[in-house]
Amino acid sequence: MTPTLAYPLIFVLSYLGVWIIRRYTVLDHPNERSLHSTPTPRGGGLMIVLLVTAAGLWAVYNAGFTRGLIYLVCGLVIAWLGWRDDLHSLSPRLRFGVQSLVALASVLGLGYFKSVTIPLFGELPLGAVGFVITFLWIVGLTNAYNFMDGIDGLAGGVAFAGGIGWILLSVNMENTFAFWVALAISASSLGFLLHNWSPAKIFMGDVSSTFLGYTFAVLPLLAADEGGDALMLGTLLMWTIIMDAGVTFIQRALRRENILAAHRTHVYQRLVAGGYPHAAVSFMFIVLTFVAVRLTLAWSQGAVIAPVLIIFGLPAIWVVLYRHAEQLNSLNAKDTTDTK
Repeated sequence: MTPTLAYPLIFVLSYLGVWIIRRYTVLDHPNERSLHSTPTPRGGGLMIVLLVTAAGLWAVYNAGFTRGLIYLVCGLVIAWLGWRDDLHSLSPRLRFGVQSLVALASVLGLGYFKSVTIPLFGELPLGAVGFVITFLWIVGLTNAYNFMDGIDGLAGGVAFAGGIGWILLSVNMENTFAFWVALAISASSLGFLLHNWSPAKIFMGDVSSTFLGYTFAVLPLLAADEGGDALMLGTLLMWTIIMDAGVTFIQRALRRENILAAHRTHVYQRLVAGGYPHAAVSFMFIVLTFVAVRLTLAWSQGAVIAPVLIIFGLPAIWVVLYRHAEQLNSLNAKDTTDTK
């Protein structure tokens, strides 16, 4: 099957599958972290999991990439855990425990990053510390992606754009398995996105948000083994997820807040609370992901200006976005005080 045929086929299967799931899945009831006000079906991301798994099996069979089976088994465990959490709200200790075991199995089976290449600074050897870094990277991105699945269209939109980025990178790396996984992620996420765009008719659910986070974490290992460039490429494509979830995590930890408790302090949550529609915020995150895709490709092809834009440009964008969200939060607080 050719990619030009596979992409629209997976897109259609995803759209139809999510349409069916909408009629039989459980409802997501609003809580203190939610930015929706009415019960909405969740678990629509199950089709993403099934289609990516099918594409991965196809690639294993045709390319003989047996290491891909390790990813598929571990990914299905993560998805199963997320599905159980969608149904019965598992304890954080159980979730992190299973995710840690999966991350350990992934590192042992797929390897770990021996170095990291930082634009403008060159390659930094990690040695044995790379084992720990890779483990934390997998667990961290698995949960970060889940944390960012909080408004209509954001998680699905970033997956659509990030998948395209990995399609292009895997072509350059001549990695068939990573190519098909990335193609399935992008196409199935786009099919899901038509149901999830604001106002969402169904939510992704932990079954897919954790699966996507895990997949984007191990794609660098699947695509380019343990090279330093691979880790940086994976980081760049997920930079909006990492910045929002990472900065928020650090801030809450410094304030000694319960980092596992529900909250509304992510930048995307503050922007919505400040008056921006879900669609506008999600579209912005998709555009910023495509910006990273372009810079990633330019850097991988040796463009001179790309490292400068990566090291200085992307952080500058985030600082502006963060300060704008802070200003909106301050104005809302002032308005609330003035009306009392």
